[in-house]
Amino acid sequence: MQTGVPEDCPQQSPADAGRLAHYLAAWQLSDPQVLAQTRNSCVYTVTHAGAPAVLKLLAAHEREEQRGALALRHFDGRGAVRLLRADEGAQLLEYAAGDELVTLVARGEDEHATRIIAQVLRQLHGAPADAAPAGLVPLEVWFAALFARAAADRQAGVASIYVRGAAVAAELLATPRDVCALHGDIHHYNIRHSPRGWLAFDPKGLLGERTYDCANALCNPVLPDLVFDPARLLRNASILAESLDLELPRVLAFTYAYACLNASWWLELGDAAILQWSLDVAALVEPLLAAAATSSIHAPVNAPALQQE
Repeated sequence: MQTGVPEDCPQQSPADAGRLAHYLAAWQLSDPQVLAQTRNSCVYTVTHAGAPAVLKLLAAHEREEQRGALALRHFDGRGAVRLLRADEGAQLLEYAAGDELVTLVARGEDEHATRIIAQVLRQLHGAPADAAPAGLVPLEVWFAALFARAAADRQAGVASIYVRGAAVAAELLATPRDVCALHGDIHHYNIRHSPRGWLAFDPKGLLGERTYDCANALCNPVLPDLVFDPARLLRNASILAESLDLELPRVLAFTYAYACLNASWWLELGDAAILQWSLDVAALVEPLLAAAATSSIHAPVNAPALQQE
């Protein structure tokens, strides 16, 4: 079998090249080809036991990918790529080589894509909740950046969207429902087609109410004319709620809270474009929350105020 090292991954050091050679030999892999470079890993396609697979070489001290591996082991192929091998330095994954889900949206099949997201989530959340592994991040911890931003704004006397978003998040997290292992980053670019159907990859490895996994999907894909249409957002939120037996007001509330959380992250990281996108999504969802129920985010799916939208 061919076991040569391909062109260097962007920013790959000689030590990384040595690590690649190590895993090619240790895990009996061949035909490595650079697939992607992320801040957490250098990603290759390889051949494993005669089939294509994905090899991730992890950055030093990387923890997010380690949590993702915990989630993938727990999902065990239900709605997600299978984790074939892993250690602290690398992961070998099933390769979903088909189209990204966003290609359906580009063909005008936005609602179909949303129904596929619901199918994937139903499979992911079908893993035994009582067997969720230790080491997943609870949503209470995941939202820390939003709570910190809101606290700073309150101290400064600023009634910001971060303050309002943190209040919604705190109420949601105080009344959790159907807690299970979460993917944590479900959207149209993290789901691909494979011979086993549509599969998610790159989970964050979270633990909390399953409704949260709908939120990022409603903030995507990166097509402004689509995402910033309130009728589209409400329609797709309704599809997810009905398909997954969730309460529509909570789907909207988690979407709002997540958009505020994402904005708080990118406020710190300094990406103005993603920051503004997240704030714009939050501003879009906020009046829908008020329309749903001014007194509660726990109304049933068929709340009359929502049906009037």
